[in-house]
Order: sequence, then structure tokens, then C-alpha cells
Amino acid sequence: MSDTNPNALDRREWMKASATGVTVGAATLTATHPAIAQEKEADAAKASSTVPTRPLGRSGIPVSMLNLGTFRNPGLDRLLRFSFANGIRYIDTAKSYGSEPAIARWLKDNPGARKDIFLVTKDHPNTPEQLIAQLDQRLEALQTDYLDLFFIHGIGTDYGYGSLEWPKSKEWKEAFEKIKKSGKAKLVGFSCHDQKRAEFLQAAAEGGFVDAIMVQYTPWLDKDAPLNRALDACHKAGIGLISMKQVAGVGDTVLDDVPKHVPYLKDKKLSAYQGLLHAIWSDERISSCCVSMRNTDQIRENAHAVKTYEPMKMADIHQLRDAVVKCGLTLCADCTGQCSRAGGTKARIGDLTRLLTYHDNFGFRSEARRQYSEMDAVSRDWSDADLAAAEAACPNRLKFSSLLPRVDRCLS
Repeated sequence: MSDTNPNALDRREWMKASATGVTVGAATLTATHPAIAQEKEADAAKASSTVPTRPLGRSGIPVSMLNLGTFRNPGLDRLLRFSFANGIRYIDTAKSYGSEPAIARWLKDNPGARKDIFLVTKDHPNTPEQLIAQLDQRLEALQTDYLDLFFIHGIGTDYGYGSLEWPKSKEWKEAFEKIKKSGKAKLVGFSCHDQKRAEFLQAAAEGGFVDAIMVQYTPWLDKDAPLNRALDACHKAGIGLISMKQVAGVGDTVLDDVPKHVPYLKDKKLSAYQGLLHAIWSDERISSCCVSMRNTDQIRENAHAVKTYEPMKMADIHQLRDAVVKCGLTLCADCTGQCSRAGGTKARIGDLTRLLTYHDNFGFRSEARRQYSEMDAVSRDWSDADLAAAEAACPNRLKFSSLLPRVDRCLS
């Protein structure tokens, strides 16, 4: 339910992205004459209420608790219309997602919508000066005068270990302030799914100038986990927090039985996906959840989930966790590299399975191969790993012995 995200939590970005395509309700619309379909969507827009909001950190800006993570998709224009019709007012994109042109077209066709939309994009700078220049490029791509939030995309050790100092450095603070004073972006921050993300978040809390962070997250974080303590520090510092890349990799049919084992889901008539969203929103530190929704059914179901949200008790969240983990996952949102350390390898096996999730579950095959090709040989070579030890160390019990050979076959 998603960082790249290719972005973020898929309702199937924590489980199974879009392989099943559109079900009957959505197929009926697309089979209808386009003018009729647009008329129906316009009527829905008038009738639907916006999804609930939460303030984004110290900025106090209200943002949709559910936001639309976008990626290049021939049907994206329609998904933008449909998400707006269902009350979603937060759109997430990035240079690498290829979705900015479609968003620009939609905003041009709906000029009144821009003032209601919280628009976020990202880029990959190596210096503060680059970030400032990239902002103009992203504005040009989106054909808008300003962003609501601009992110350094996927900050992590791939940028170099010196990047751990960025969130508290004088140079980056000055760049953030210059951007905001220009009026070209209201807020500036970073997204992060790095294994050292707890350290990046802690640095941001200490630095005091980062406005918002989108972070790989799980709703069943251990209370004493470094990431949980870092989230507390950021929340206390007034940094807005957005959830992404929660859990992923399980097929729809496998998850059908999950509500039977989680009384909360059964009582509320929620699917496993909707239950995960409720679990995320039960953490008051999280302002919004980024979901890469790939068809209208996912938008409809997730919008329903946020409009019917009620906080979950931790016991219910743990029941959901246990039921989902038993189904088998391909992405571990808790990963801090403990699997590689336990397996005695320098290979980044948690990142390798994350890229396999992009390939298998989200349909982002070329993006997965591109990111795989950019990893160094040591990070890709898991041949020396003790996979049994790695699996035992994984909080979500990923089956590396079957997943990693698929990585080699599909991504190399």
C-alpha cells in the first residue's frame, strides 16, 4: 500500500499490485461510451465527499489521509479523474515515475482543481544547488507554478554515506529555506526506504529544518525498534510523516482467508488491504498513506476504507500481522539489513526482493531491471549467503531461498 516508490503502498503495494486488472464494475465503465463514462464520473465528483484529512506536521496543512501514488500508466488520466471524484486530494509523483505529463494534462483540463490538490514530486540531487535547479524542471514538467511538497527522492547510502549528514547540514538547510522563500514549493523534505532510514530520520529530527518525510513503514513496528524511536523524534520535532511501501507480495486469492482469522476485519467487513490501511492510520504520527492504486476498484475500496476508518487496537493489528505473514511476502517493510548480516553476506538481499516485488507485483518491470543494473556486483551477489539464517532473521519471514533465484532470472 507506496517509495522509487514506484511508489509507495499499493493496496497491492503491500501485497499484490495489479495483475488481476479491473473487475466487473470498472470494466463496465470502460466498455461504455467515453462521454457517458465521463458524465458518470462527473456526477460522482459532485456527490462524493473528500476523504478525511490530517495536519502535516508543524505546517498544519491538512492532507488527505489516503494519497494517490502515480506511475506511468496508459490509464492514468482516468485514474486521476476517478480518485478526485472519490475525494482524494493528494497526488504523489516523481521525475522517474513518468507520470508528471499526465498530471499536467489533467490539471490543464481541470484548472480549478489545482488549488484543492496537494501536489508532491521528487528528484535525485547530489548537491543543494542541484535540488534548487531540479525544482524548476519539475515545475515545467507538471506545468504548475508551485509544489505543495518537494522531496529528495529515496535518500540513502546510494547517494554516499555523507548523505547521512544532509538532513542536519547548514548547506541543505539554506537550500530548503531558499526554495520555500521563492514560493515554488511550500514544503521540502525527503523520501526514504534505505536500510539506515532510522538514522536518516533521527538526523532530520536533530536538524530541525526538514518539513516532511515519506518513509517505508510497517504498522506493527516493535516499540523499541530504532525506526520507531526515530519516528517519535520526528513527530516531536513537528516533521510531517507519510507512510509508503508497507508490505507487499501476496496474491489476492491467498489473502481472501485473512479476515477469517482477524475478528476486527470480519466484524467491520473489511478486506486484508483495507485492514492494513486502518492499522496504518491507527498510528497518529502518520498523516497520510501513499498508495499506488492501479485501477478504479482499488481507488473505490481504499477511499471507502478511509471514509469508514476507526482506530484499531494493537492486539487486532498483531492478529492482522500474523495472518498476513503466514501468507508469504516478497517485501519486508521492517528491513534494516538484518537479513544480510545474519546470512553473512554483503549482498543487499532485502533490496533485491524489493525489486522483485516491483517486477512481479507492481508491473514495473523495466524500472526494476534498471535499478537492479545500477546496483554494484557485490550488492547483487548473494551466492555466499546462509539463506536459512537470513530467513530466520527476517521479521516478515521472507523465503529468500525461493525468491533470490527469481531475482537472478527476472532482473539480470
